[in-house]
Amino acid sequence: MPIDAPDGPLGHDPAKSARFESLVLPYLDAAYNLAHWLARDDADAQDVVQEAMLRALRYFDSFHGGDARVWLLAIVRNTFYTLRAKAPQDALHAALDDDAHPLIDEGPSPETLTLLAVDVGALQTALEHLPPPLREVIVLRELEECSYKEIAAITEQKIGTVMSRLARARERLKTELTCRPKEVRRHDVR
Repeated sequence: MPIDAPDGPLGHDPAKSARFESLVLPYLDAAYNLAHWLARDDADAQDVVQEAMLRALRYFDSFHGGDARVWLLAIVRNTFYTLRAKAPQDALHAALDDDAHPLIDEGPSPETLTLLAVDVGALQTALEHLPPPLREVIVLRELEECSYKEIAAITEQKIGTVMSRLARARERLKTELTCRPKEVRRHDVR
């Protein structure tokens, strides 16, 4: 479907409009997925994606090649945090405690635990309980299959920070998924 933006930056240039549609629109689902996990609300996620797509369209001239998915996901992330900063609620900034969440992983990975013992609902609940900085890296890595380098570009963090947050997110998921009462763990394999 052609983009109708007569007053926008691409409104008078069909070639730019077609380029935007071919490079950016294929990643609309990925944009919504990230926004959904950051906002944790369908309506808010839709608002974030709508605003992010408007910004992407407005600043499309600043995109000079590279990975359009990473470029768009960075805009989605930044849009989410910009819109959240304007909102009075500030529960997004949950503290990350390095001592409470060590980086050592001596057991099976969260992916293995998920396959063996957890239903999808429990995994979604565990993801929702993660602080936003941890949730965004685990969503980008495991659900959107971004590389560490791509996540670093999207979040504007160093790769070491990305790796550290990813390790903490996996540890938190592991704890959340394995420390449930036995009657809830109906799929245990032992």
